[in-house]
Parts: sequence; structure tokens; C-alpha cells
Amino acid sequence: MFASKPVVVLEHLTKKYGAFTALDDLTLTLNAGQILGLIGPNGAGKTTTIKIMVGLSRPTSGTARIADADCVRDAKKIKRLVGYMPDTFGSYDNMRVREYLDFFGATFGIGFRERGKRIEQVMETTGTTYMKDRFVESLSHGMQQRVGLARTLLHDPAVLILDEPVNGLDPQARIEMRELMIQLARMGKTLIVTSHILAELSRICDCCAIMTHGRLRAFGTVAEIGRQVSQQRAIETHLESAEQVTTAAQLIRDSIEAGAEITEAAAEATVRFRTAKPEAEIGQVLAKLINAGIRVTQFREVQTDLEDAFMSFATEKQASA
Repeated sequence: MFASKPVVVLEHLTKKYGAFTALDDLTLTLNAGQILGLIGPNGAGKTTTIKIMVGLSRPTSGTARIADADCVRDAKKIKRLVGYMPDTFGSYDNMRVREYLDFFGATFGIGFRERGKRIEQVMETTGTTYMKDRFVESLSHGMQQRVGLARTLLHDPAVLILDEPVNGLDPQARIEMRELMIQLARMGKTLIVTSHILAELSRICDCCAIMTHGRLRAFGTVAEIGRQVSQQRAIETHLESAEQVTTAAQLIRDSIEAGAEITEAAAEATVRFRTAKPEAEIGQVLAKLINAGIRVTQFREVQTDLEDAFMSFATEKQASA
């Protein structure tokens, strides 16, 4: 529904501080309704990228545009288009949730009548209506995160930048926040999420960007990034009977390239293998198994774990440094 509409366009974005390059030739595009996981260690260039996008820093070269607005020349407009939720929750003592949202709505310049409507809308969206009369400082961390997200949504931004939104949350609150982010994407919001909890990102993100030392090292879906780490696909074949594991493994061995990695797991009735062959030829392997009378219950590609992919790029960079 939203996939064909580019919202965030970064082209050859570079930021230098003297001889130090904080951001080096970053180019990527995000569409409406996409969720990007922005991954990288401290000093990777994530914060520099965000500062440029919200109009707090000028790039040395390159351009950043959000919904056709230039992040440098149209800084005032950018503030209406972007909502930023930091990893720490700022609040004032003795302020109730609705008062808190009303205060920030006023700072966004939203008129009194419109502000009341927006507060009701964002509280409904984030599930915070029931806590509107509670003092902000009395809320749990998970509740405060949802109130923080409600505040971020007040001016109805097209792009949301969420810095560690699930950090420190208990499992239930983490699930609720994850579902809320997916809901916002379905509403057409474009989300950029930074997190060190990579398993969470892999569950919600349409695409991920891995950065190290100011450079974009990988960009794409988790599966695509996995293939950038290894040109080989990892295939897992589940069989109905453990007795057929040896036969299946031999047939696979005869069907793919010499020296390919093949692992037999008789206890699990599973054969795993890695191959550089294209999809069509991998499909032929499955056909051969079935034609040989081997009862296959599942034949699937196993995605490279996002943490493994990140560590691969991080280690590679350190080795070349």
C-alpha cells in the first residue's frame, strides 16, 4: 500500500570534523510504512545520521530529504515531518500524563482545540488512555516508553526515529512496544529504530542497515544481509524418518558443489547444507529427494542471525584497520 512512495532519501551523505570522518558517503532510501533497523556500535555514525535528518547538523556533502523536504534548507518543515523519541524519558515532577502531553502539544504549536483531539488520538493509538490522570513519574518504565511515543506522535510526523525503544523493558512490555511499532508502520509511518537488542529488530524490521566507523556496511532484509556475509545459502531439510538421513545426505552431496558443507543430524531427522547454487537449482535438489522416495516434511532456507551478521562486519572492519 505504501511501498512505492519514497519518504527518506539519503544520498552520498558525508560529515567531517576536521580530519575525522564521522559519516562517509551514506546512501539509502526508505519508503512509507517501512521499518528500518539502524545497527552499529558507538561511533558508527548512527547519531550523526540522525542529527542531520532532524536538522541539528549540516552535512559536509551529500543530501538528506524527508518527504521531499531538504533536511538543511527546510529545517522548520523537517521538525513537523520527524518525530524523535530518545532512549531516556524526560519528564517534569507532579505532572499527569494528559498534562504532559498537553504541554508538549503546545510546544509543537498545536492549537487548543486541535491539541485536545490529538491527545485523545495518540493516547488511543499507544494504549495510554487509562493512565491519563496518573503522574508520569509514578509510571513503570514500559508505561513511560508508551507515553514518550504518544508525545512523539502528537504532531503527526511522517517519520519516527526511535532510539532504543525496548531497552530495559520486561518481556511483556517489549512485546507490546513491538506490536505498537508494527501498527504504526501499517498506518503509513516510516520508522527508524536503533537498538542493541538485535533479535528484536529482526522480528519487526523490513530492512536493516549495519554501520561501522561511519560507513554503511550492509543494507537490506535480514536474509539479504546474511547473503552479503556469506554468498552461500543455508538450507535445512527435515525428514519424516531419521532412517533416511544418511540416504538424503548422500543424494544432496551428489547434487551440489564438491566440498560443500553438509551436516547430518539423525536425532532430529534433519540434514543441513550450504550452497552457492541459485534458487532454481536448490529446488531441483528437493525434487530429487522426493523422486527418490525420501519423505521431506520441511525444506527451507535458514536466515543468518542478525547478531552473527553484525559481528561479521564489525570483525572484518577491525581486521582491516
